[in-house]
Amino acid sequence: MIAIGHLAGYGVSTIDLLKVFGKTLGDSQFKQCTVIAALALLVSVGVTSWAVGERVLIASKDADVKSGAVKVVGKILKTTWNLPDRIRAICWVQFWAWIGWFPFLFYSSTWVGETYYRYTPTASIADSSDPLGDIGRIGSLSLLMFSIVTFIGSVFLPFVVKSPENEVKPGERNFTPRPPAGIAPLARLLYGSKPDLLTAWMLSHIIFAGAMFLAPFVRSLQMATILVSICGIPWALACWAPFTFMGTEVNRMTAPSTILANGSSYRRVPNPSDDFSGPAPSPSFLRLNHLDRDNDDDEENEDSSTGETAGIYLGILNLFTTLPQFVGTFISMIVFEILEPGRHPELHKGDDVEGKGKDDVLKKVTEGPNGIAVCLFIGAICAVGAAYATQRMGGLYKRVR
Repeated sequence: MIAIGHLAGYGVSTIDLLKVFGKTLGDSQFKQCTVIAALALLVSVGVTSWAVGERVLIASKDADVKSGAVKVVGKILKTTWNLPDRIRAICWVQFWAWIGWFPFLFYSSTWVGETYYRYTPTASIADSSDPLGDIGRIGSLSLLMFSIVTFIGSVFLPFVVKSPENEVKPGERNFTPRPPAGIAPLARLLYGSKPDLLTAWMLSHIIFAGAMFLAPFVRSLQMATILVSICGIPWALACWAPFTFMGTEVNRMTAPSTILANGSSYRRVPNPSDDFSGPAPSPSFLRLNHLDRDNDDDEENEDSSTGETAGIYLGILNLFTTLPQFVGTFISMIVFEILEPGRHPELHKGDDVEGKGKDDVLKKVTEGPNGIAVCLFIGAICAVGAAYATQRMGGLYKRVR
């Protein structure tokens, strides 16, 4: 669904909206795209709010005392500081990966447009009535290709990557439907050649890093579009892998299990023939705490009984996804201040910069480094760090097994 949203958004951005709507929605391409995005968000959130029914929350008698803001913040900080090893590893992979992704998501369309006007001899934006809109439309075309690749990857990658739940641990037997004898060798070969999700996630970081390492050396619109399109494959995994691993870890910690005398554990698999194995009707209310809140001994078991910890872990993952935005913005600010201190003659028609002719300044800017390309290059370095963190995360999984 994310890929479909990308396709719709970037597809609209490639259209000259000023010719379609005039100035009804704004006097520039960017303003009109913002209005359309806001309307789409209102519609989608409105439909969700109308279609989803919530259960009534029944809190314990002392929930107001124990669930204050200070206690909640303290619990989040305590949980963040004492994360389980594998969840901490997932969060750090996400942190380094998104330092690389944020410059790409923010500036890639502008980078493609600037590359076109910098290095295409016949291109001129000096006389454009909407230079930012023209740059955005050219860049959006490359992001449309990026979205198509993301959509294809989102559909087909789950079929060629092993799911974490399907990985067989040493000493265990994997009971799967037996294929016909004639194709059994081919089926075993194909299944054995599938990479696991962790390996695919690590490779996606490497692919993204390799593409962005080339950004400062791009001199054509075609090459810039190819690099942006290639990033659609790692983006498909970036929208899938971390949440899959986090969900697997949360389920592993919260699902009830029976401990045997030898120390091993098992979980009962429902039998389809059982009368009680079907889905139970959803209750119209939800109890926040199932334990006796007057018993202090139950305090440590609160999370496992209510699932509160699962929400905290997902919130912490979102925190590790958001913090890189500030890091990436700070890095970009420094890069732009050094390489491009606010002088874009293509956006200032007919102006001279410090007494120099427009052609001289334009030539100087064209020959200088592209600040956005440098930001993408720095993001590639961080993506290498994410690949290394993913490799270390794999060591944690092997050690547990």
